[in-house]
Amino acid sequence: MYFKTRVEAGNLLADQIVDKYRNQNCTVVALSDGGVMVGAQIALRLKCVLTLLLTAPLTLPHEIDDVGVVSQRGDITYSDMYSAGELEELQSEFRTYIEEERIRIIHEMNSLLGRGGLIRRDLLSKHNVILVSDGLNSGLSLEAAAGYLKPVDFKKLIVAVPIASVKAVDRMHVLADEIYCLSVLGDYINTNHYYDAEDIPDHKAVVKTVREIVLNWK
Repeated sequence: MYFKTRVEAGNLLADQIVDKYRNQNCTVVALSDGGVMVGAQIALRLKCVLTLLLTAPLTLPHEIDDVGVVSQRGDITYSDMYSAGELEELQSEFRTYIEEERIRIIHEMNSLLGRGGLIRRDLLSKHNVILVSDGLNSGLSLEAAAGYLKPVDFKKLIVAVPIASVKAVDRMHVLADEIYCLSVLGDYINTNHYYDAEDIPDHKAVVKTVREIVLNWK
């Protein structure tokens, strides 16, 4: 399935979600800048808050795949493609490198978001939390978000995504109470491939969208 823009994809997801969750306490949590463009359409029609929880891939030297992701709180979620023994070996061999990368990533996130970030736990408690991405090739960012949300007393955890790989959908079924996915792909290329337009603005504009969402409720 292909989309003209992320706005179009967000509206298609909103069509499925809004009637059920209208007039309920909801918070949309985007997992990337592209996720903000999708999630904004849901937040606008639900008249709810839009927040951004950034994650960044953690890659080790000579490893093709990401070994994990780092959340903006600094937690590392490791990929389940590695066995416990393999992870223990990698963590031992690259202990210093992993810590240096973690600190570097946190610094970059703080520079982008400011130390206060764009997510507040008081806006999540007792709410239906809707995690939104513009596309998921793996479940790592979902795992990281679930870890971040673990101390929060939210009502339901809902995942809304236009496109996802089979593996990512498998993770959704484990982590989420409810799933909205427009297209499940057996051979996921890359997220941008499924959008005709390169419609992710610069990060400053993305942050402005998050901060001003309430002013634009429909």
